[in-house]
Amino acid sequence: MNEHALHQRCVELCAAADPFAIVTLVEAAGSTPSDAGAKMLVTPAGLDLGTVGGGRVEAKAIGVAQQMLAGGDRTLLVDWSLRTDVGMTCGGRVKLYFEVVNRSDWPVVIFGAGHVTQALASLLATLPCQVTCIDPRPEWLGRLPAGVRAIECAEPAERVTELAPNAFVLCMTRGHKSDLPVLRQIYQLPRSFPFVGVIGSRAKAKVLRSELVEGGCPTDRLDFYCPVGLPIGSNHPAEIAVSIAAQLLEARDRVNDQSASASAD
Repeated sequence: MNEHALHQRCVELCAAADPFAIVTLVEAAGSTPSDAGAKMLVTPAGLDLGTVGGGRVEAKAIGVAQQMLAGGDRTLLVDWSLRTDVGMTCGGRVKLYFEVVNRSDWPVVIFGAGHVTQALASLLATLPCQVTCIDPRPEWLGRLPAGVRAIECAEPAERVTELAPNAFVLCMTRGHKSDLPVLRQIYQLPRSFPFVGVIGSRAKAKVLRSELVEGGCPTDRLDFYCPVGLPIGSNHPAEIAVSIAAQLLEARDRVNDQSASASAD
């Protein structure tokens, strides 16, 4: 691997503020696919440049790097037995050092700044995520905890096209009539979000799905969770917030695991 090319690529990724991980093979013993000092760069999409030997070692390392880019540790040192940890027949060992650069925090976008959002935003503020709240009411946006990006917008649905493709989206507006335009805009996009949740009852979910289909949204794309949140706790806003935060974490981990599995394959 041309070291200059790797350094140049790091400069390019940094200049673009793109998240990436540097993976370095710091020690190799026995029969291993590469020598100490080998490096590769990994982005959320997978291998970007370089190699630490290819094969199963590299595939597993790419998966680990992608998980780190999605959240968690920013540095990690692993010591893998190629036989027991990687599933190879050779008996060598490798030590790999992972370092994450420019990692974007996990994006959570909430439409609506009501009581449950206030409680949920306080919980999410303690996690490695970037919370954005969109609402037409400045007085409610002003109550959000520090660190939450508050956007005052008379027509919140207009903001859907600006959302990051990896955003976890929650519709928690004042009711069905204000949730519907947001959902309609979400399902008119050519892409999907990893998670869409709507606060409300099963009856509300049925009405929303019916109206979205009538409006031309394909039935098989209406993958939103309603009621959003795990089936725990009471109807108190703080307990609803806990149930939603738990479901978001569950969904985030599932998405991360799927990304890692796809990379390993």
